[in-house]
Amino acid sequence: MVVTDPVDARLLGVVAEMGRAAVHEVAARLGMDPREVAARLVSLSGSGLPLLVGVECDPNGLRGVLARMNAPQAPYYPPGYPPQFPVAQPQPMAYQQQMAPMQPVQQPMPPQFPQHSGPIRTGPPSTPFPAAPGPASTPFPAVPEPVSTWGPPQSSSWARGDQQPPAAGSMDRTQPAVRANQTRQGKVGTTLETSGLEGERLAIQLVEVVDPADYLFTAAGYRLQPGERSIVVHTELTNRGAIPFSTLPDLYLVLLTPGGETVSKAPVSLSSRPPHRIGVQPGETAGGHTVYVVPEQLDVTSVRWSPRPDEESLALTWTVE
Repeated sequence: MVVTDPVDARLLGVVAEMGRAAVHEVAARLGMDPREVAARLVSLSGSGLPLLVGVECDPNGLRGVLARMNAPQAPYYPPGYPPQFPVAQPQPMAYQQQMAPMQPVQQPMPPQFPQHSGPIRTGPPSTPFPAAPGPASTPFPAVPEPVSTWGPPQSSSWARGDQQPPAAGSMDRTQPAVRANQTRQGKVGTTLETSGLEGERLAIQLVEVVDPADYLFTAAGYRLQPGERSIVVHTELTNRGAIPFSTLPDLYLVLLTPGGETVSKAPVSLSSRPPHRIGVQPGETAGGHTVYVVPEQLDVTSVRWSPRPDEESLALTWTVE
């Protein structure tokens, strides 16, 4: 089977790199909706690829949920209806004889009333059962695509992330996009402090910048195109507050050029340099490596971290010499 969809190609590349992972981990690595990732994996699995999509659960927990769903419910009586006085079911033959004069002569008609298997109630009119209001349905928030990809899988052009980020008009504007310019700056090795979108107290250290890192890139089984090089950035994030940090620490970690352009990370991970994992609990420190593929002659002047591209007041910048 030849995979022609570039999204499926990226998805298969990440799955091949991870070997075995949960759907939400693969979705977080690609910045996609887990439901879309699951649907694509099931479709690819049924197309003949050596791919198995499974599910894991707590059997006892599921049995408990099913038992509660199948439990008999108490009968409902409308307001004002006396359940203690059921009305006996009339005899079917007598009922038909009573209605017989109403039928046209020599033209049989189908019965106008169905036969009841239970007692016929003659109390007040039935009213609909008021359903308990549930929580409002909200769409699943899809993580915005952090990189642009193209080309065949396992080639550097497939992992390129040096295009410009989406236009400012497409950013989420649920929070103020412009705040007072309080950009924090440092050098490689410096630990800088900032806040997350939920008020998390974060301390981030730029530990190391490996440029070029072609030997690491090719050792992991990837190929660079002529005129390209790879860069690996090592960062550590410490959660110093009481609010969990629930996203990827390097989701919006970008490289900056002298002209102000940004280079997003490539959707690949290196076995010798483990990537970041989702979430950092209060009091914990998590480290990881981010991979970039850039033109060979491109100058990189700094590394910038932000919880979201339009939150300049929370951004951190490290100068690369």
